[in-house]
Amino acid sequence: MEKKNSFNVMKFMSDNAIILLVLLLAIFTGLTSKNFFTIRNFSNLFTNMSPRFIIACGVSGCLITKGTDLSAGRQVGLAACLAAMMLQDIDYAARMLPWFPDIPWWLALIIVMIIMGIIGAINGCVIAFLKVPPFIATLGMQTIVYGACQIITNNQPMGGFKSSYSKVALGSFMKVPYLAFFAIIVGIYFLFLYNKTRHGKYMYAIGGNESAAQVAGVNVTATLIRIYLLAGMMYGLAGFLVGAKAGGASTATGFGYELEAIAACTIGGVSANGGVGRVSGILVGVLVFEALKICLQFLGVDPAYTFVAQGLVIIVAVALDLRKYLAKK
Repeated sequence: MEKKNSFNVMKFMSDNAIILLVLLLAIFTGLTSKNFFTIRNFSNLFTNMSPRFIIACGVSGCLITKGTDLSAGRQVGLAACLAAMMLQDIDYAARMLPWFPDIPWWLALIIVMIIMGIIGAINGCVIAFLKVPPFIATLGMQTIVYGACQIITNNQPMGGFKSSYSKVALGSFMKVPYLAFFAIIVGIYFLFLYNKTRHGKYMYAIGGNESAAQVAGVNVTATLIRIYLLAGMMYGLAGFLVGAKAGGASTATGFGYELEAIAACTIGGVSANGGVGRVSGILVGVLVFEALKICLQFLGVDPAYTFVAQGLVIIVAVALDLRKYLAKK
């Protein structure tokens, strides 16, 4: 019995090595840095987490069905730029679209999410109908979206947002940032979608064995299109929030976000081999990845080394995921 318990502890530690290491790093940082364990720092952590959690939720469905979405970051950037173009202050001298009417922020959000949903649906159609591997299909879409964003914006950064738009990201209710409320709503929605709906069951079935799911009567094509369409809408929402939070948008917005989202999902137990993943795990993965970045900032680590550390985390996370997959087989 003692051997069995010891083995279980070791297995838990190896399966969650990244989470435990970042937890130890956070404790070390808190003990050596004055302002680490403060309400302000935790508020910044949750504010940074919110849009990335939304992106990770979008990516998770793709990963669960043995796919991926490398266009996520570029779609976030395009969404931020579209929102910026529509929500610049009407009296702003360098307004990108001087002829565009003054519209409320929620209408701009709906427009952005619809546009990004269409892009996501195109991704899904290419994967489902043309049978192009998700890696290649979304890599191609990543380049197309980036090029389209450059054309639309003429490579000009945008600012001068309406106060109502900026308040969406910078405001708070009872000291809880509005951004956190967006993330909570998305988290509840995905929790229900993945665990209580037919779509969720179909998604996990496709990830487990696509051929068997098709034989069992699952409409694989429609399910995949819905997954990538929903992912696109999440990137639209996240891009809208990222633009408001930053107070500006450009073609560089969202750079590398897809890799962070994939890494966060993998750290949180969403298997790249399909069929496995929970919303709670995604939240933990995003928390760990953002905590890592904040810890390195507090420790005064050069940003270049921060990218190296993030890259290593991505590689180790995928390696551990493959290890668990091979162990099951």
